[in-house]
Amino acid sequence: MKRIVIFASGSGTNAENLITYFGNDQNIKVVQVLSNNAHAQVLERAKRRNISALSFNRIAFTKTNDVLNILKANHPDLIVLAGFLWKMPISILEAFPNKIINIHPALLPKYGGKGMYGMHVHEAVVANHESESGITIHYVNENYDEGAIIFQAKCEVLAGDTANDVAAKIHKLEMEHFPKVVERLLRNEDFEIPFE
Repeated sequence: MKRIVIFASGSGTNAENLITYFGNDQNIKVVQVLSNNAHAQVLERAKRRNISALSFNRIAFTKTNDVLNILKANHPDLIVLAGFLWKMPISILEAFPNKIINIHPALLPKYGGKGMYGMHVHEAVVANHESESGITIHYVNENYDEGAIIFQAKCEVLAGDTANDVAAKIHKLEMEHFPKVVERLLRNEDFEIPFE
């Protein structure tokens, strides 16, 4: 059984999509959801699906080994950041090399880095009159949004699109592609998904 631990900070639509996608899979399962926000909706989404869900504070994450020990106890084959806003501490990166991935709502290296998340990204894309945006799934390293890219998918940004319009297009890409990429990684399939 391949085991997934998800980190999320907010509403948790990507997390719930992953939980649903692997819900009846005999070989892959989401075993834990962790959040740095005790009031995040993702915790309720996980609990409704009978997935263990815990919140933690910055001390438990960066100053002690509390979160690291939770991860080790879960024996994850993949740690998935799905709308998680804190930088991963070196201790966790070193404990799980090449086992932590993130989804970013833009075509990295554009619109990445500290402070570039959620609507901030879409507002910047619209303000700069970009003709396209998309999603990037990448490995996590010690810098925001700089890990090796695994997969990207594009969407068109039309002249009249608002940030909310772009957000809706990105959300659709996330829902479609994220679970499939996670599945291929866990099944150790070599894949060259075309840049769409």
